[in-house]
Amino acid sequence: MVRIGDRVFSSLAIGSGAFVVVLIAAIGIFLLIRAVPSLQLNQENFLLSGVWDTRDPKNLHFGVIDLAWITVASSVVALILAMPISCGIALFLTQYAPRGLARPFAYIVDLLAAVPSVIYGLWGFLVLAPVLRPVAVWLNETLGWIPIFGPGNINTLASGGNVFTAGVVLAVMIIPTITGVTREVFQRTPTAHIEGALALGATKWEVVRTTVWPFGRNGFIGGSMLGLGRALGETVALTIILSLVFERPNYSIFDAGATFASRIALASGEFNNPLQVGAYIAAGLVLFIITFAVNALARWIESASGKGKA
Repeated sequence: MVRIGDRVFSSLAIGSGAFVVVLIAAIGIFLLIRAVPSLQLNQENFLLSGVWDTRDPKNLHFGVIDLAWITVASSVVALILAMPISCGIALFLTQYAPRGLARPFAYIVDLLAAVPSVIYGLWGFLVLAPVLRPVAVWLNETLGWIPIFGPGNINTLASGGNVFTAGVVLAVMIIPTITGVTREVFQRTPTAHIEGALALGATKWEVVRTTVWPFGRNGFIGGSMLGLGRALGETVALTIILSLVFERPNYSIFDAGATFASRIALASGEFNNPLQVGAYIAAGLVLFIITFAVNALARWIESASGKGKA
């Protein structure tokens, strides 16, 4: 006989899950409905144009290719920097650090997620950018023959307000996310596997390479994708660091400009016409789709983790 409490709990759980799905669908439908009128009047190729001029609601010109470049480039730079650091921290906390040190150190890493975005933005622009300037100059002079390391769209090597600086700041911001997921997965490595490897004479590094890493690899990748989703939607910090100019990018990591989120944030105080607003909502719809796809991929990868598959 099914107890009443079980039925109530089951109904609440199913209802909560269904509510989240409906809410996400409602957000997507709202964005689509509000964006369609502006897209119909748009004079540019929305996906391939970099022009953005919505001052005249009757003559809209907007495209997202430049916004997509700045958004994706800064997030990818952050991911490249944050992934190895986060993996190293997770391995240290779960395999090498004494128990008395691992817990407080994990708290310190988690506290990075509690720092407000505006603080990260100010720190990145005022403190970190001057420190990174010699590194940026060296990369440009040494690897400038590769377009992605070429000169930016303005003299961002001097100001530091570029994708490279933004990527470093984003890396610091997403390290707690990636580290937290990876640490939890590494901790779930079966003790019998670790003890078996040690009994066969494996060193600590061999234990990590043959048991811990194969077991937690998918979780690490899933956590990295969650961190990427966090980076894609960052607004305030990137607004402070990047949005000094709105010139066309040179598709270099030393470009300045705007991401999807920062462009919308900067223009939010001037939303006076539904068609003008619709242009920004259309950009938000693209960001919504990208973020949703990244997080869905992360969940799928993470669901396959912790099964001991090499």
